[in-house]
Amino acid sequence: MTKPLSAKTIFIVKSTGTALQQHGVAITTRMYERLFENEEVKAMFDQSAQASGEQPKRLAGAILGYAQNIDKLENLSAPVARMVARHVETGVKAEHYPLVAEALLPAIRDVLGDAATDEVLNAWGEAYWFLADILIGKESEYYEERETEAA
Repeated sequence: MTKPLSAKTIFIVKSTGTALQQHGVAITTRMYERLFENEEVKAMFDQSAQASGEQPKRLAGAILGYAQNIDKLENLSAPVARMVARHVETGVKAEHYPLVAEALLPAIRDVLGDAATDEVLNAWGEAYWFLADILIGKESEYYEERETEAA
């Protein structure tokens, strides 16, 4: 079971909402640039959705929604279910999550500069892994169900 987020992390992540509204697409665009240095990971993504800006915009909206609801996670049940289904459809596995973290957190600093203090990045790191653990668990269940149905 995932350990609960600290009150400090919740406060910090919620307080970044304005920055995410203003700079979210720039952050996710930069994150994808970093992530796609890995050709194997790049191949998992619809590059037309990248080129059009659709995917960075979608992810920025999801991150903003997470920040706004980090203290009301029940509001995220439907978006999490959609993410899990999409991740399983595209072959996302637990080993991909560290790669995303290694791209996302520096992208926040790249875009926000000095506003992305160590405290902010640590809070987002904790929040990222909290959500990642939930997704990994649900995706694992989904993969197991598919294997059982196929057998």
